[in-house]
Amino acid sequence: MKTPAPETFEGQILALLPSLRRYSRSLTRSDADGEDLLQDCVEKVLTRRGQWRGLNLRGWVLTIMTNLYRNGRRGKARDSLVELDAAVELAAPEVSADPQERARLDDALNSLSEEHRAVLMLVVIEGYTYGEVAAALDIPIGTVMSRLSRARQRVAERLKADNIITLRRPR
Repeated sequence: MKTPAPETFEGQILALLPSLRRYSRSLTRSDADGEDLLQDCVEKVLTRRGQWRGLNLRGWVLTIMTNLYRNGRRGKARDSLVELDAAVELAAPEVSADPQERARLDDALNSLSEEHRAVLMLVVIEGYTYGEVAAALDIPIGTVMSRLSRARQRVAERLKADNIITLRRPR
């Protein structure tokens, strides 16, 4: 099968897959459920391609994924299994390869509410702007900023004793 050219719609979606995979796994807290959400999202994006207005494809796809996740959660009980390994593929050099430190970081991220974790993952890990996150999650920019601040504070408190990572984007 031939790989789509990067400038095509399919090529742009293909380029977004790693970021979408991390985000889906951070939302669902599960590799398997994250893959299901990713597949549902890509299927919907491809079938609703005509609805895209030609602006900010990344934001449009992220909004679809967030809405699919929210709609799927309405009828389900919260899953007690936590599996965030794939979602915490941090590129930051401060993250240690030490399994104990990685486990502490996973625990700290998993302690956040879904709303706080989603904002933190999108801004800090994926590099989205506040405006992009606000549009994708359908919340005001001020809410993005406050959730991000609270998420950073809570994670920092959990990691403070170990001094594992700072949650600031490089400037």
